[in-house]
Amino acid sequence: MMNIRLPKRHIFIIFALTTLLAYGLLVPFTGFYWDDWPFAWSARFLGPADFNPSFAPFRPFLGPIFYLTTTLVPPVPLYWQIFALIIRFVLGISAWWTFRQVWPNRPRLVLIAALFMLVFPGYSQHWVAFTHINQELIPFLFYLLSFGYTFKALRAEKPAAYTIIALLLQLCGIFPTEYFFGIEGLRFLFLFLVLEGNFIRRLTKTFKIWWPYLLIWMLNAAWLIYYYKFGAYASYTIAATQSLTALTFLQDSLDAIWKAGFYVWIQIFNLTFDSPTTPASLLTFGLILLSFAFFAPYLRRAIGETSEESSIALPLILVGIPGILLGRLPSLAAGLPLTLQSSYDRFMISMMIGGSLLLLGVIELLVRNSRVKTCVFAIIIALGIGQQFFNANIFRRDWEDQRNIYWQMAWRMPALQPNTIILTHQMPIDYETDASFTAPINWMYAPDYTRSNLPYLMLYTEKRVGGGTLPSLEPNLPIYFNYRTVSFYGNTSQTVVIYMPRSGCLRVLDPAQGDMETYERLPDTFTQAILLSDPSLIIVNPEKAATPMFFSEPKHEWCYYYTKAELAWQTGDYQKVVSLGSEAVSLGYQPTDQNEWLIFIKAHALTGDLQTAESISTTALKKDARLRRGMCSVWRQIQAQSPVKYKDEIEQTLLTFQCKP
Repeated sequence: MMNIRLPKRHIFIIFALTTLLAYGLLVPFTGFYWDDWPFAWSARFLGPADFNPSFAPFRPFLGPIFYLTTTLVPPVPLYWQIFALIIRFVLGISAWWTFRQVWPNRPRLVLIAALFMLVFPGYSQHWVAFTHINQELIPFLFYLLSFGYTFKALRAEKPAAYTIIALLLQLCGIFPTEYFFGIEGLRFLFLFLVLEGNFIRRLTKTFKIWWPYLLIWMLNAAWLIYYYKFGAYASYTIAATQSLTALTFLQDSLDAIWKAGFYVWIQIFNLTFDSPTTPASLLTFGLILLSFAFFAPYLRRAIGETSEESSIALPLILVGIPGILLGRLPSLAAGLPLTLQSSYDRFMISMMIGGSLLLLGVIELLVRNSRVKTCVFAIIIALGIGQQFFNANIFRRDWEDQRNIYWQMAWRMPALQPNTIILTHQMPIDYETDASFTAPINWMYAPDYTRSNLPYLMLYTEKRVGGGTLPSLEPNLPIYFNYRTVSFYGNTSQTVVIYMPRSGCLRVLDPAQGDMETYERLPDTFTQAILLSDPSLIIVNPEKAATPMFFSEPKHEWCYYYTKAELAWQTGDYQKVVSLGSEAVSLGYQPTDQNEWLIFIKAHALTGDLQTAESISTTALKKDARLRRGMCSVWRQIQAQSPVKYKDEIEQTLLTFQCKP
């Protein structure tokens, strides 16, 4: 018999420490992502009660969870990241408690399985905290505890109370979201695994216990069918049945088993393969080594040496494989891919139990030596911690990118006329969409908003042109956009077009400045939108300028001077443009995108300093020959706006730069 050698209260300490190592090290540097922004904006300006009607058309049982959590936790990124840590810790402890109810005499199995689940690296969406705590982690917590109470009832003298608790928790876990529709089969498998007798006797006993849970599962299935087919359900459509064949199902099943059971634990090596010496990779590897150095001796002290669990290796595998497939069922039915390191890996949460048990079963089967096995467990846990830290660093960088974007917006556009549409092709960021950006833009530019029509809207031409929201890029076209329980009403003639390359500053485009020609290499759906851009919708000197929420102002580097120069250009203050450019250069700042010189070339020329304008043009063109098109457009504008006395000199400049008439 194997015993846990450390006091059980130390289990809570080890789970807390593991949670902090995997998820907590970068908490102060992470924030809101994806749907976090619309949810946070809604909580701040419309109130927690708004979540109930906003979720009514889809996942109506999710609204009360959002209502409860947003009543307790203010819409502040740091608070939600801390709340995510607490929920993740509770989830780990709940997994440990649940597995103890299933296998009360197998403490090593229970501890390792729970630690595997705590750091499970296939699920990278932990830091999208506002969204995924409510949408996935809390319902999953309910479902996990429901499993535990089922087995507590199984061994209790008076099981009725525990059974009722288990059924209520099942209701709370299965109805809010369809993510966990398939994992009810795990309860059946666990029961069949632990009950005694021959096959028929086990099966009979299992159904005798499981039938109330089966009824709730069937009730949920009927509810989903109703909402999909006849109700107002506005989420995913069932697509798999249209294209799924036996071969594609087999391929998808093998892919899910490979990814959830094995690959996710070693994917960190693939992710860092191309950049093993970068600070992020080195810190990740350092944390993996540190975690292994801690867990290897801890596990040796915490658990005794025994081969007892080897007898359960095959049952674990036989539960783990269908556990993964049952978890994959809802997303597969919706025809959605299982892509790691993307928003789609949120579907891994329903495969977490199966994936953890499958790997544990394979290790128990293949590794016989207890000390070696303990080291393997420590390695696996350390890799999970390292992967989650790597994920956290991705979100940290995204949060920093958001800070730069919103501050550049504030510098360039201190205020906006109401009912303005901001159009762009796509922002250079991975974890936000145009709908995500709409919330913080309204938060910035309408900080005193009360329920009414939404004042501002961002749309991506990449996705929206030709669709219901933006049918075409014709002027004076009415635009309507439903944003949860409020709506935006605008017009394509009330548009500001912005552009921000991945390596460069945010800029407001203006058809009068030749920007269609400068950026004609970009997709047509974007360049055609430039014709709609009306910079006069920007209020240059407002009484109260927009200030990004939650972000401290970054250091004033090149993009600060560039955006302020664009703003000065809008007011016709060419001398200020020149001064801002000269100050930036004197401080050692230079643009990454050579197109950003164009405004300074034009300002120098129009203030009479043609020599400096030519010098900047020559230097920029040498760095990037693709600048020629935009630069020639600028010099032709200079020619049109300059006094007659400069005509010959400008003509010669156009010839020098091989600008066609």
